[in-house]
Amino acid sequence: MKKNIFLHFKDGRRLEAGLTRSFSSKENELKVAMADNEAPHTFLFDELSAVFFLDGPCPANIAPSDHNLEEVLTLDNTKYLVHAEIKGNSPNGFYAVPAAEGTPWRYAFFISSGIKMRSQKKRIGNILSDAGVVSKEDVGEAFNIQQKLRNLKVGEIIAETANVKQESIEKTILDKTSEGKIPPHVRIGDILISAGLVTLEQVNHALEIQKNNKGKKIGDILIEHGLITEEQLLDALATKFRLRMVDLKQVTPSRETLSILSKDIINRFKVFPIESSVKHLVVATSTPTDLTITDRLRFITNRNIEIVVATAAQIAEAIDKFYNIKDASPVEGLIGKMGKELAAVVEDEPEESVNVEADSTMITFINQVLIDAYTKGASDIHFEPGMGKEPFTIRYRVDGECYIAHKIPSIHKAAIISRLKILSELDIAERRRPQSGKIMLRYEGRKIEYRIEVTPTVGNQEDAVLRILAASKPLPLDAMGFSGTNLARFKEIITKPYGIILCVGPTGSGKTTTLHSALGHINKPIRKIWTAEDPVEITQPGLRQVQIHPKIGFNFADALRSFLRADPDVIMIGEMRDEETAKIAIEASLTGHLVLSTLHTNSAPETAVRLIEMGMDPFNFSDALLGIMAQRLARSLCDNCKKTYHPGREEYDELVRSYGREWFTAHKMPDYLPELSLMRKNGCEKCSGTGYKGRIAFHELLVGTKKVKDYIKKSTGVEQLRDLAIEEGMRTLRMDGIMKVFQGITDYEQVNKVCM
Repeated sequence: MKKNIFLHFKDGRRLEAGLTRSFSSKENELKVAMADNEAPHTFLFDELSAVFFLDGPCPANIAPSDHNLEEVLTLDNTKYLVHAEIKGNSPNGFYAVPAAEGTPWRYAFFISSGIKMRSQKKRIGNILSDAGVVSKEDVGEAFNIQQKLRNLKVGEIIAETANVKQESIEKTILDKTSEGKIPPHVRIGDILISAGLVTLEQVNHALEIQKNNKGKKIGDILIEHGLITEEQLLDALATKFRLRMVDLKQVTPSRETLSILSKDIINRFKVFPIESSVKHLVVATSTPTDLTITDRLRFITNRNIEIVVATAAQIAEAIDKFYNIKDASPVEGLIGKMGKELAAVVEDEPEESVNVEADSTMITFINQVLIDAYTKGASDIHFEPGMGKEPFTIRYRVDGECYIAHKIPSIHKAAIISRLKILSELDIAERRRPQSGKIMLRYEGRKIEYRIEVTPTVGNQEDAVLRILAASKPLPLDAMGFSGTNLARFKEIITKPYGIILCVGPTGSGKTTTLHSALGHINKPIRKIWTAEDPVEITQPGLRQVQIHPKIGFNFADALRSFLRADPDVIMIGEMRDEETAKIAIEASLTGHLVLSTLHTNSAPETAVRLIEMGMDPFNFSDALLGIMAQRLARSLCDNCKKTYHPGREEYDELVRSYGREWFTAHKMPDYLPELSLMRKNGCEKCSGTGYKGRIAFHELLVGTKKVKDYIKKSTGVEQLRDLAIEEGMRTLRMDGIMKVFQGITDYEQVNKVCM
């Protein structure tokens, strides 16, 4: 494989690679390989600052000239001197060729979201004169004034501002020098103060004038002398930095765009937001040379920032027009942003009031956040105070991944944490130890439980994480994402009269949901079903459900013993946490009961071997075993925006290799044909630009066949048991994931994220 490009990432990393398909500046991604026989990698443009091509002609016809000679500054502050296309055909960025000789790359594509600034090398005075705004003679005169100001001495400024003759200043300095009374490195101003010619205030004023004059720019000098207007200067700056000039009088931002930046931020940076999308924000400024504005707004909003140019007067007028709500706090602004007031009622409030209470705004804000996270499908809410004056961040976990939902000023962090402690009846004075509790809310007739964990963090801070446990109904088995084979086999084993079925996987992989769907399938009046759970997340009519309370000594083993005396047909144990519970469950399954439970293990074959190693009797366990279901949750492609494409041969071969070539053929997987198509992520408003919406489960079902049970009795190793299970009809998690890639439900990237 020939390495014909190198990638410059936003964080400064560089990576040599080879393109596995032709590059398109309009696709938002590229696919590369780093070595022969290695699976292709897909990188989104959002990860990169630039792509450098080591051979071939530049797609853009760029004729090097003074007009397109630019300095490009990436987000990691790397500078490139290039000849760039001025008006590119791609909204994602622009092509450029190197301006310096001996550069190893032939041309580059710079990605807009990874660029901090691009600047013409032409001076602003030359841009103004070329545009006919001012003459070259006036520019030359302004340059002379600039040089004179930079060389202006403090004594000369004092003579002008303090009404002191220049001759008096020079004579005083000469006299002190001849008397030998001037210490080394003494300031001229100190000499004049000691001689009584001027005051300290007059000297400080002169020093301030000197400092300002040394940094005075050509454009400012031209404005001061009435040669150009502010608007003409800004138009020239927009040309120099390849920015858009906008007329804010013709702009009406959406309410969502205006809510992204608080009034405090708007006034501090003297900027105005005009357009926004899921990942981008367009902001107008009258100081396009200030790079700190872009950096700070990118940090505050977690979006790519596009700077446009407008006059200071128009920005001030727009701020007054659109941010005219007086005395509105940032928290109140967020409440408005999240929508109309929600009827969230806190249940089980303590009768005695607590000394420290949040005000009504904070109470409303916390209720809004809790309901907002629930309505957006979040599983967890993370409250994370920043260090010092850094913003307080609130993140939601949706579909297994965290994203920043809100950023609010740090002054509210104590009130937020205190309010959460009050709601969960925790000790608001205790800041040194972790605390656990729960919050109960009712929203639109539904009860929502939040399990809260408050943890002390560095800097005398406290983080709070809330797990959302909304009472819900079980999904039908047909809607659980099972393959046809797994669905048929799983339905078969859960209808058996006795035996044990285990569902295994890491925390948050949907084990409890699967078991409740199984119970929903067999939940009939003729069966008595007991469940022991911690916590009870899903409720079903007809089930007798028990909440475990470890703090009072009521654990899963105690519940299981009680169930066996309560005439059960089916028992579901939320988790087999210890050897005692596992042994009782296996004994129960051998005495005429169907037992379902979960374990934290990685795969189905590993579970069987692990239980034997834990001390389970291999003969009893193998006799009881009906099946073991391992599962993982991966992100589904967004149905609204996913796109069809024909995979390259290398990508197809990688899928075959990952599945296993022998089994790929045996399981009659799709052949590589011209009509073969897969789905790839794209990004839209419904999926917040991620390309993913919702989750799909990958399953690995090991059924307790006669051969499998014989292997378990012999205490066979994991690999041997795995190979036998595949021969007996099991599909591994990776196999099931790849099948769903070919079905267009997810992509190979997600398979690699969740499968070994």
